[in-house]
Amino acid sequence: MSARPLQDRAVLLFIALSAFFCANAVLAELIGVKIFALEDTLGLAPFNWNLFGQTGSLSFTAGTLLWPVVFIMTDTINEFFGRRGVKFISWLAVVLISYGFVFAFAAISLVPASWWVTAMSAHGVPDYQAAFAAVFGQGMWTIAGSLVAFLVGQLIDVSIFHRIRRATGERHVWLRATGSTAVSQLVDSFVVIWIAFVLGPQQWPTALFLAVSSVNYVYKMGFAIALIPLLYLMRCAITRYLGAELAAQLRADAAAD
Repeated sequence: MSARPLQDRAVLLFIALSAFFCANAVLAELIGVKIFALEDTLGLAPFNWNLFGQTGSLSFTAGTLLWPVVFIMTDTINEFFGRRGVKFISWLAVVLISYGFVFAFAAISLVPASWWVTAMSAHGVPDYQAAFAAVFGQGMWTIAGSLVAFLVGQLIDVSIFHRIRRATGERHVWLRATGSTAVSQLVDSFVVIWIAFVLGPQQWPTALFLAVSSVNYVYKMGFAIALIPLLYLMRCAITRYLGAELAAQLRADAAAD
């Protein structure tokens, strides 16, 4: 007699990985409106980098803090649940991100209570409604850029991952994880900024677009490489949770997907 869905360890694993993946993707989009200075955050003197004629401190969106986790989740789901698993969670994340933005705009449009508008004036926020709208009301160009870049990046990632897997078999987990991320994030890092800030109303010059996109790409790849040991740890932990036989069967099915 087969186990019920919520008693099946493979099903529970997919639910947990998918939930964590989607939560990180949605959070990365929502907090991405904040730009932080890397050197100041680390208490270091500005690097005064010079790239494509652009100089200054290294600046990133806060969303980059979570994207490395999304990469790990993508590669782990790819490893055990294959192409269909990654496509499913990618489309699900796009729907949830869109859902989040819809209700963020709905919340902004609600008429605020008069006392609430000035509730934080003593803390340097004279207009709480304006601050709320500025943080959660990301422009449509930014939203469109984020969604398109995320989905295209995910679809490229799963395709490259399986191409490398077919060539190497079960060997070189690090190669298929890093190789797929290198290509997908090259597209993601440049597409989102191009749509949001070049096609968008700010119309960034080419030099600024290339400089910021390149810095964000290097940051993401650096983290992706640094997290390779975590990928192996997750693989081992999942194998212990599922049992060697079931884990091997899932990986074989994923490779044939």
